[in-house]
Parts: sequence; structure tokens; C-alpha cells
Amino acid sequence: ATLYAENCAACHGAELEGQPDWRSPGPDGILPAPPHDDTGHTWHHSDSVLYNYTALGGEEVMARMGLPFDSGMPGFADILTPQEIWNILAYIQSTWPDRIQEIQAVRTEAEISAQGDR
Repeated sequence: ATLYAENCAACHGAELEGQPDWRSPGPDGILPAPPHDDTGHTWHHSDSVLYNYTALGGEEVMARMGLPFDSGMPGFADILTPQEIWNILAYIQSTWPDRIQEIQAVRTEAEISAQGDR
């Protein structure tokens, strides 16, 4: 919670509520920070996607997928240790209702299984 408050809350909200109108790009074409509570889409992504997005930032993650994308999400790999990033993600996940945690865990497991099939 402390790491989240120090590194994430300024954009994503102290209560994980995100910025207003987070689904609509601002005048600069960049989407506002989404909520990390169960009203947002964070839980739609696997653990590795969430980690990479946090560590590398939105533009870098999308560029690695071959998709140009202007993102307001900076990378934190030079600011936070890998363990600190995982701790922040664990804190965010701990706030979700059990049902949402289970859905997100299934997505993570499916990704791990798919990688093992390669």
C-alpha cells in the first residue's frame, strides 16, 4: 500500500479510482490513468502483462508488440525493484473482490499454460 501510494496514487488515485473520463483520450490524445479497482480493466490482464506494463511503460510494451501507442504510463524499472513492482501488483489485486481475483488468476494461468505449449 505504501509503495502504491508513493508511486501510483498520483495518477491512479489514492483509492485506485483512476482519473475522470479514463476511457476517453485527453486533448493530447493520451488516455487518462485507468482505475485499478474492480471498475477498471486492470484485472482483465495476466500478471506478466501487468508487470511488463508497470516495469517498461505503456509505449514500450506496445512497441514490442509492433503497435504504436502514445501512453501516459511511464516505466518504473529504473525506479522500483522487480520485487517492489510485484508487491504493488499484489496490493492492487488484494483490493479486488474474490470473484475478480479468481478470473484474473485464471487468465494468468492460461497465459502460463500457453507459453508452455510453445
